[in-house]
Amino acid sequence: MSTERMVEVMEVQTPGGPARVHLARPPRPAGSVVLTHGAGGSIRAGDVTAVATGLVEAGWAVALVEQAWIVAGRKLPPPAPVQDPSWLPVLSHLTTGRGRLPRPLVVGGKSNGARVAFRTAHDTGADAVLALAFPLHPPGKPQASRADELRAPVTHGIPLHVVQGETDPFGTPTEVRAELPDPSWVTVARGGHGFTRRPDDVVAAVLAFVRSLGARDQGGQKG
Repeated sequence: MSTERMVEVMEVQTPGGPARVHLARPPRPAGSVVLTHGAGGSIRAGDVTAVATGLVEAGWAVALVEQAWIVAGRKLPPPAPVQDPSWLPVLSHLTTGRGRLPRPLVVGGKSNGARVAFRTAHDTGADAVLALAFPLHPPGKPQASRADELRAPVTHGIPLHVVQGETDPFGTPTEVRAELPDPSWVTVARGGHGFTRRPDDVVAAVLAFVRSLGARDQGGQKG
């Protein structure tokens, strides 16, 4: 984040070892967004950094999470039965106690990070979930669909939004929209799975989604 002087770094103990949280909390935040990285393991990826900076500048608290597996020096994320139990304590730490993050609480991530956030959205008490490039299937293998993970928040009435690159080999925006009840839940962004070097359209889509949550809640609509 460009607002480095505002960032608090903390470690959270999990069954998989410590996870590391980088928290930026502006004065009187409008809400909170918790984001984690993809399988590459970097919260400093250009699109993640741009989104985090844009959110903080718009008055949202942002927690960037380095998951336990990456802090431990592993090169690939573990399977869901191992990854998810080490993700849940991070959200519990951020949402309980004196230092809890203000709501609405949006939980999400890039690629693999979106998968863990969507799978556990109900268990973490998220008010909404966000995917920066959801890996609907491995490249060239549409039959190996992860649509059940994509739709997991829907079964609990949790609002979701996916920002998907127009040429993403892990699933095009058209493919992702076909798996969701409402095509407006997917925004098309320039580029592929990594978007572009100037992801202004990604930042704009994220800001539009988080700002819609208050109006959505007032209208009694969820999901």
